[in-house]
Amino acid sequence: MENTEKFYTKTQVWIKPALIVGAAGIVLSFVAAYTDREQFYFSYLTAYVFWAGIMLGGLFFTMIHHISGAVWSVVLRRITESIMSAAPIIGVLFIPLIFGIHDLYHWSHADVVAQDALLQKKAGYLNIPFFIIRSVIYLAVWIILAFVLYRKSIKQDHAFNSDDLTKMKRISAPGIVAFALTITFAAFDWLMSLDPHWYSTIFGVYIFAGSFLSALAFIAVLGLAFRKKAILADVITVEHYHDLGKFLFAFTIFWGYMAFSQYFLIWYANIPEETIWYHHRWEDNWKILTMILVFGHFLVPFLGLMPRAAKRNLTYLKFMSIWILVMHFIDIYWIAMPALHPHGFRFSWIDGATFLAIGGIVVWYITRKFVAGSLVPVNDPKLLESIRHVN
Repeated sequence: MENTEKFYTKTQVWIKPALIVGAAGIVLSFVAAYTDREQFYFSYLTAYVFWAGIMLGGLFFTMIHHISGAVWSVVLRRITESIMSAAPIIGVLFIPLIFGIHDLYHWSHADVVAQDALLQKKAGYLNIPFFIIRSVIYLAVWIILAFVLYRKSIKQDHAFNSDDLTKMKRISAPGIVAFALTITFAAFDWLMSLDPHWYSTIFGVYIFAGSFLSALAFIAVLGLAFRKKAILADVITVEHYHDLGKFLFAFTIFWGYMAFSQYFLIWYANIPEETIWYHHRWEDNWKILTMILVFGHFLVPFLGLMPRAAKRNLTYLKFMSIWILVMHFIDIYWIAMPALHPHGFRFSWIDGATFLAIGGIVVWYITRKFVAGSLVPVNDPKLLESIRHVN
C-alpha cells in the first residue's frame, strides 16, 4: 500500500470545495426561505431525507459487516464508517425542519384537525411535541450507534484488541433492531405523514431499500474517486467493486419488489384512502416522474448491472452508481412534493440550493474523517485476506 501521508494529502483537496459548495448552498437557502418559505421547506425535506438515507445506509452496511464477519468488505469499512459518522451533522441539519412543521404537515394545524374526524383520531400520535420527541430519539439512536462503532474502530488502529471486534459485533446486533425500528418510524413521520390520510405498512421498508441502495452507490462513487487519485488502488480492487455491483443489482431488485408490492396491494384493495396517494402521482406531469422511476430506478439498473462484465467495468459502474443516486433523489422528490404540488411537478432552483447546502456540509464532514485516521482498518486481522479477495 502507498504511504499513508500521501493518502491524507490527496484526500484533503476535497474538504475545501465541499465546504464552499455547502456554504454557497446555505446562502441560497436563506434567500429561498425568505422568498418562498413553503417551497423551501419541502425542498429542504427532500434533500435532507436523501442525504440522511445515505448516512443510514453507511451505518447499516457497517453493522451488517460486523455481524456477518465478512472478509471482502474490510477494505471498505473505513469508507462506510466515515459516511455513518455524519450522523451528528444530520442531527443538527434536522433543526430547520422543526421550524417548518406548520408549512409541511397539515396535521400540525389545530383548525384543520378540528374539521377532520380522521386526524382527530390520529392526534394522539400526530402532534408537534410527540413528533419532535420521536425525531430526537431516532437521531439520538443513530448518533450513538455511529459514534460508538466509529470510536472503537479508530481505537483498533492504534492498538489491536480482539475484544473490540467482539464488542462491535455485540453493539451491531441490537443496533440492527434499533435501526429497523427508527428508520421505519422516521419514514412514517417525516414522509408518510405529509399525507396523513394515507398509510402503507411497508413504507418503511421501501424507504430503507432506496436508502441502502443509494448508500451502496455513494460508496462506489467515493471508492472510485479515491482510485482516480491513486488512493487505495491496490487495496480496493476490481474484485471489491464487483461485489458492490452485485449488491447494487440485488437492492435494485429489492427496491423494485417493495415498490411494486406496495402499489399492487393498494391497487388490488382499491380503497379510496389508499389509492388517492397514487392518483396524485398520476396527475398531469407527475405521471412523467412515475414512469421515470419505473424505467430509470428499476429497469435500467436491473438490465444494466445484470452482466458480470458490467460490474467489473469501473467506468461503467461509476456511471450506474451516479445514475442510481439521481434516481433515488427523484424517488424522494416524487414521494414528498405532491403534498405541495398535487396537480403537477415543477422543479425549482430551491431544490438545487437545499441539495447543495445539505450535501456540501455532509460531504465536507465525511471528507474530514478521511484525514482523521487511516483509510483502512490497518490492524484488522482480516485486512490482508480482504485485499487478496477474489470473486
